[in-house]
Amino acid sequence: MTLSDLKVKFPDATLDTWHQHSNGGGWVQNTASVDDTAFVGPEALVYGEAVVGGNAWVFDTARVFGKAMVSDNAEVYGNAMVYDNAKVSGKAMVLSNARVSGKAVVGGNAWVYGNAVVSGNAKVTGNAKVSGNAKVSGKARVSGYTLVGGDAEVTY
Repeated sequence: MTLSDLKVKFPDATLDTWHQHSNGGGWVQNTASVDDTAFVGPEALVYGEAVVGGNAWVFDTARVFGKAMVSDNAEVYGNAMVYDNAKVSGKAMVLSNARVSGKAVVGGNAWVYGNAVVSGNAKVTGNAKVSGNAKVSGKARVSGYTLVGGDAEVTY
């Protein structure tokens, strides 16, 4: 993605307010923080006050923004978004068109994929998988080897 491409999404973007990450070439707003050991792919965006740390990967057209944090060996890819104050850590993966927002936590070896949404104060951990059009919200907890799929909604 070129600066001109970035300006389509962020008209005020300049080389004074954004930079390309040294490991992958993706665009990072200067208000965000990305470790040198992390990977931000050439089409991915990290902006706002987001933090990408450790050996985390953000690639394809994924976005991490707001005050979200992606760390350890977590991966965010496809057209996925992690935003607000959400945290993705461990070896967790957020992919496809999935969304993780609010103060939600996805950790361990958990996967969130398809068009799934994890929001609010929900936690998805262990080896759990949330897929399809499923929604996990509120203070819901999904853990272990649980699979939440289809059009299921889990809330508390």
